[in-house]
Amino acid sequence: MKLGLNAGYWGLGNDGGNLEVAKRAEELGFSSVWVAEAYGSDAATVMAWIAAHTSRIGIGSAVMQIPARTPAMTAMTAATLDTMSGHRFRLGLGVSGPQVSEGWHGVRFSQPLARTREYVEIVRSALRREKLVHQGKHYPLPLPDGPGKPIHLTVQGAREDIPIYLAAIGPRNLELSGEIADGWLGMFASPGMLPEQLAHVEAGRAKAGKQLAGFDVAPTLPLVPGDDWRAAADATRMFTALYVGGMGSREKNFYHQNATRMGYGAAADEVQDHFLAKRYAEAQAALPAEFLDEVGLLGPVDRIAEKMRAYAEAGVTNLIISVMPGLDPFAVLRTAIEAYEKSGVAE
Repeated sequence: MKLGLNAGYWGLGNDGGNLEVAKRAEELGFSSVWVAEAYGSDAATVMAWIAAHTSRIGIGSAVMQIPARTPAMTAMTAATLDTMSGHRFRLGLGVSGPQVSEGWHGVRFSQPLARTREYVEIVRSALRREKLVHQGKHYPLPLPDGPGKPIHLTVQGAREDIPIYLAAIGPRNLELSGEIADGWLGMFASPGMLPEQLAHVEAGRAKAGKQLAGFDVAPTLPLVPGDDWRAAADATRMFTALYVGGMGSREKNFYHQNATRMGYGAAADEVQDHFLAKRYAEAQAALPAEFLDEVGLLGPVDRIAEKMRAYAEAGVTNLIISVMPGLDPFAVLRTAIEAYEKSGVAE
C-alpha cells in the first residue's frame, strides 16, 4: 500500500504552506500529493506550482470538476501537466454536486453517470491524439450544425494512458469507476465498508473484461495524532459536519447517504438539520465519535498503524492522508510516516 497526501485547497489562509508541506512529503517518501477544488482555488494551477517545486512525488487532482471544463480542455490540461511534471500526473475527476454544478458553474446536474462516461471517453480519445468525433448526448463533437471539424491534441510527449481516477460514493458510481477508470478516489471510507464498495468496483471491472488487480483504491482520510483518539476525533468534526450536513441539498447529499449506509442515519439526519439551519456547533456535536473513528486515522502512532493495516487488508492500495485545520502539518506528516513504517504495509 502506498501513502499519499491530500494538500486540499489554496487560499484558505494556508498560502505558501501547502507547497512546503508537499515538498516535505516528497522528502519523507510520500508517493503522491493531491490537490482539490470546489469554488475557490482551481486544482490545475496549484498542481503546476507544486510540480515546479518538486521532482519525484506524483501529482494528482482530487478532483478536477467535470462541470467546470469541457472534456477537451481537461485533456489539454492533463497533457500539459503530464509533460511539465515529467509524467508524474494523475487525473482525478468528479461531477461535484448539484449546488456547485448548477449554482457555481451553471451546468445542470442531470444524468451524472452518463455525462461522466462520455467525458472520460472523450478525454481518453484526445490523449490518444485522435481527431475528436463523439456522437454522445452531452458532448457531441463536432457540433452537427456548425462549421467545426474534427481536430486532435497537439501537445507532444504526454502519455496516452495518463491514469484516470473517479471520485465516487454510491454503488452505481463505484461500478462506473471500476468500468471506465484506473482508480477510485474515496472519502469517508471505513475498513468495514470497503468490501461492499469494492464489490461494486469489481462488478464494473468485470463489465470491462478486467480484474480488480491493478486498479488503484485510493481513499482520503484525516489523520490526527494524539494520546486520546476521542480528543483527536474532535479535530475532524468541522470538516465532517460540512460534508455530511452541508455538501449538497437536503434531498441530494452523497456524504449523508454514505453515513446512512454505514448505519449512522439518525445521526446524519441530526447533523444535516443543524447544519442547514446554520447551527454549526450543534452539527459538529451531533457526529458520533465512533463514526469519526471509522473514517479517520486517530490517536497514538501504534493505533494509527493498526488502522493502516486494516485498510491495506480491506483492499486499499493508496492511502491518502489529509491534515485538519489548526494542526501542525509537519507533525502530522511525521506521524503518518512513522505509523506507515510500523504498519508493515509499505511498498
